[in-house]
Amino acid sequence: MSRVVKYFLLLVTSFLLACDDEASSISLPEEKTYFVSAEERSTVSAEALKALAIGFGQRDIAALIQYGVKSYTLTYQTAYNGKTIQASGLLMVPVGLTSPGPMVSLQHGTTFVKDDAPTTAGGYSGMELFAAAGYISLMPDFIGYGKSAEIFHPYYDEEHSATAVIDMIKAAKQFLAKQKIQFNDKLFLAGYSEGGYVTLAAAHEIENNPAHELSITAVAAGAGGYDLREMLSGITTNTYYAYPSYLAFVLMSYNNTYGWNMPLDYFFQKNYADALATYMNGEYEGYTINAELTTDLTKLFNPDFYARLKEPGLEQQLKDAIAENSIDGWNTKIPMKLYHGTEDEIIPYKNSEVTLDNFKNAGSNSVTLTLIPNGTHGSSFMPMMQDFIPWFLSLK
Repeated sequence: MSRVVKYFLLLVTSFLLACDDEASSISLPEEKTYFVSAEERSTVSAEALKALAIGFGQRDIAALIQYGVKSYTLTYQTAYNGKTIQASGLLMVPVGLTSPGPMVSLQHGTTFVKDDAPTTAGGYSGMELFAAAGYISLMPDFIGYGKSAEIFHPYYDEEHSATAVIDMIKAAKQFLAKQKIQFNDKLFLAGYSEGGYVTLAAAHEIENNPAHELSITAVAAGAGGYDLREMLSGITTNTYYAYPSYLAFVLMSYNNTYGWNMPLDYFFQKNYADALATYMNGEYEGYTINAELTTDLTKLFNPDFYARLKEPGLEQQLKDAIAENSIDGWNTKIPMKLYHGTEDEIIPYKNSEVTLDNFKNAGSNSVTLTLIPNGTHGSSFMPMMQDFIPWFLSLK
């Protein structure tokens, strides 16, 4: 948790200067209610947050903290497979906000353990320090965690990824309006790994569907594996994959979300299918699941399934789902930065290069890609943050 807190201390350094005192609050559409409830979790004083900053040797940041922070578990309505369900996320509000605050939604990375979701992890999230800067801060749990934990998470599913974020933003605005907490029309989206994918999914839906009545100020997304067709190509042409639990997560997600209900040994060899039935239940970390699997794809997958996957026209149901959930570039006007480490062992950086080309081919000139030299999937997170923070600041 200390690394997360240090990261948000870095965020505070830049964003404390970014509050727009002249922005006015905006009106809300009345046609649908998204907000269900807000369960107060805690209130942390500005003094306690300053002490936390000082504890990390950041006295300059401690001197700039302006607000205490009240945190809530926000429960809201969204949709899963066409049905209305309740989902949740972490909402952090500056106490005594003196001017309309901008909103930031941060999308978390792949989470195997359900209790590691933002609303169930417990303790400090790091978001407290960010909200102390005067920013209304959101971290959606995503469907399959928190209030919707009974659902198998629709991993790398574009529709459910987008709506989980968008509906929480709308619910937060409805709650804030009830509490007479002012907010402006500034909206920032950021995320890394699965969070990067979810961020682009939400940005695509918001920009291409005016009915949401939302506009995005800027987007930062890292190593999201947006083009799933490109990922499939790598899996079928190479026999090694460093983190096999990710592949299992995708296949099990689609098997559940699309209602295929195929036995796991349809996709995986029997011993690994049995291991996944035991360990992919929301109680074990990814590294624990990996230890029960193999990085050799010829041994991981059912050989008949793997052979069909390589053949055009076969396993078309899966290939159609992969195509449907690939985030294609569109002619976006949103200032957007993509990031990727050149030594990413989980999602090759070529995936982001293909995604950038897709944006350019669609006519967009507002998207850039920053490659992080020698960055792995784990080590590229901080360099991304250090780059996009001053960029966000310049767009205030």
